[in-house]
Amino acid sequence: MSTENLVKNALGRWVPTEVNSVAQIPYLGVGKYKPEGRIHGRFIPSNSDYPSDGNKEVATIKEALVKAGIKDGMTISTHHHFRNGDLLANIVFDCAAELGVKNLRWFPSASFPVHKHLIQYLEDGTIHHIEGSMNGPLGRYTSEGKMKGIAVLRSHGGRYQAVQDGEVKIDIALIAAACADTFGNANGLNGSANSGSLGFALADSQFAEKVIVVTDTVVAFPCIPWQIQGNNVDFVVKVDKIGIPEEIVSGTTRITNSPDRLLIAEMTAKFCDVTGIIREGFSFQAGAGGTALAVSDYFAKIMRAKKIKARFARGGSNKYLVEMLQEGLVDYILDGQTFDLDGVTSLRVNKNHVSTSPFTSYNYHGKGNFADLVDVVILGATEIDVNFNANVASHSDGVLLHGIGGWQNCLFSKTVILPVPLFRDRIPVLVDEVTTICGPGELIDVVVTERGIAINPLRTDLIEKARNSDLPIRTIQELKDEAERICGRPDKPKFKDNIVAVIKWVDGTIIDAVRQIDND
Repeated sequence: MSTENLVKNALGRWVPTEVNSVAQIPYLGVGKYKPEGRIHGRFIPSNSDYPSDGNKEVATIKEALVKAGIKDGMTISTHHHFRNGDLLANIVFDCAAELGVKNLRWFPSASFPVHKHLIQYLEDGTIHHIEGSMNGPLGRYTSEGKMKGIAVLRSHGGRYQAVQDGEVKIDIALIAAACADTFGNANGLNGSANSGSLGFALADSQFAEKVIVVTDTVVAFPCIPWQIQGNNVDFVVKVDKIGIPEEIVSGTTRITNSPDRLLIAEMTAKFCDVTGIIREGFSFQAGAGGTALAVSDYFAKIMRAKKIKARFARGGSNKYLVEMLQEGLVDYILDGQTFDLDGVTSLRVNKNHVSTSPFTSYNYHGKGNFADLVDVVILGATEIDVNFNANVASHSDGVLLHGIGGWQNCLFSKTVILPVPLFRDRIPVLVDEVTTICGPGELIDVVVTERGIAINPLRTDLIEKARNSDLPIRTIQELKDEAERICGRPDKPKFKDNIVAVIKWVDGTIIDAVRQIDND
């Protein structure tokens, strides 16, 4: 896409007014855009069109796609609970290519390196463009300007919002479930290939015109618990293998052993202690990266010493969070995504480990959501600028390599902390202006590095509470300058004018546009 029809949004970024022939709204500011209209609905089905014995099973995925009416230009959705162990998305588009269908929009809740297989279908026109995270090879392919359409990146809550609001109409949803009955009730807990929660597929099951559940374990009715309700399902397909659970652990899910990262984690936990965030009944959320896991571990040590516990922890669940639940350090895990097999097992057996969805946790166009209720959230970032704006989608070279996930949605927690190294591979993390804005600085409260802690000037309460501590409190400008003294000022990436992707904010507006990298 060229630079025609661009407008400047509230953060001063030039963004398109139309993407893939659909009119867009530029980011107006936090809480400034108010939606109009009603929640989207699909066509009203009739019970008379479905088997009276409740058996919706068909023989193959290809047959199910044909029965669902697959045709050129449709939107096909999948979810990512198996993460890099997903097998379904690749099979679906193999089938679509065999059927000769073209110009499909793929609408995944996330993509992973395993989906490199789909580049051949971007090249031959089976897939026109992707609206979902650009992870690994797909991100680089997009950044090099090779995709026919414009990529659209949304948060987990933004994805639910887009479907609910009718911004994205899913024609056919395919849901990989560890266990299902032939009526379509399904879960990710009781099969031979368990993924845990199926919350990311909730919107797909509720709003898609046709819903196909794919499983390798069919049980007699009823499949309990039913994370996906069969009343929303059109077809059920049994396959030999639905996913590779071991590949759910596709990122860093061990506590870091880096001295610098451990120092950052320790300072983060101490900051939360001295500012009174860690207290009886508080709530927290931390990711599954090595530093975030170390923060949770330091939280646990402080809680044991104070003999206090948290009311709930928001997940991504993992081994370490499960151990805190089992020890009684937290009352509940509210789990949106399971990051390892310990989390999967806990979700199945522990009644205080509760499956949630982007609707309950993150949807900005709901009547409130859980993110607002979290006392402190620990997040990562690839870049942060002196105005506290942060980037999680691209690196300093401008290449799309990550999804947004729940990151944007978590910015509405009461205190947002980004523990990051001052530099990675001799490239400063703190910069004058981030390459891609994924979150506005007004929502980011604290940046913790191994060489000091910067508090957003808007948070005068935190500044006052930390003033008399022995923590190294500094300005973000001072930290940026120190990084540049050590590493030098890096060259900015070069881009062509062509827009290859847009970043949606949680309300569906465009917060930034991503341009094609210039390798010439």
